[in-house]
Amino acid sequence: MTNFSGRVAVITGAAKGIGRAMAQQFAQRGARVAVLDIDTEAAAQVAQTIRQHGGDALSLFADVTDPTTLSHAAAEVQKAYGRTDILCCNAGIYPQAFLETMTEADWDKVHAVNLKGMFLTVQAFLPMLKQSPYGRIVLTSSITGPITGFPGWAHYGATKAGMLGFMRSAAIELAKYGITVNAILPGNIETEGLGDIGEEYRRQMEAVIPFKRLGKPEDVAYAALFFASDEASYITGQTLIVDGGQILPESSLALEGI
Repeated sequence: MTNFSGRVAVITGAAKGIGRAMAQQFAQRGARVAVLDIDTEAAAQVAQTIRQHGGDALSLFADVTDPTTLSHAAAEVQKAYGRTDILCCNAGIYPQAFLETMTEADWDKVHAVNLKGMFLTVQAFLPMLKQSPYGRIVLTSSITGPITGFPGWAHYGATKAGMLGFMRSAAIELAKYGITVNAILPGNIETEGLGDIGEEYRRQMEAVIPFKRLGKPEDVAYAALFFASDEASYITGQTLIVDGGQILPESSLALEGI
């Protein structure tokens, strides 16, 4: 696969979990990485770890709901690296709220971060992406919303499905600049966001996955590497599911005996 030496990857929500894995994997393959997050301390630790392993990274504060902070982050990336070639819109939240008690504020907050935040991030970095001969936008969507559903995540699922609607139109618009726009749909990934789910709930989650385990953040990062590669230069407006086969069984009976 492509060596990313000389290219710059910008990743939002990169202080933890999937975003951190993306930053580390791009850096390991030679990219200069901008680690964007609202958690500046954790983002700085990610960038420091990358530098300690011989990579090139900087950390920047970015609230994806605030275009001012995104514009500032883009200006800092321009100042430090002079370009952006790869943009991974990974920042997202998933607080549980059931329809009967979900407030308008609950709905708006999830949409502001997951959907509007993606749009604002793309806008902020688009001028540099247009100048790149390797322009790539990778969105972190989810199987929840576009394919599956789960009680308590109607607002989250709506945003993740909405990201795919954005992707298809954006892919058409940006093709004239040579920019590809694709999305990854993770299943259950073992990140800090799972919190203390408990062994029983974990076993229940693993039981519905043919591989009988949760995914690792690196599993999603590898998909981002592919979409950002030269080998994927003719792929745009597409999705890649990374879920260990979770969506495949039509019922629990399909998994009996395996």
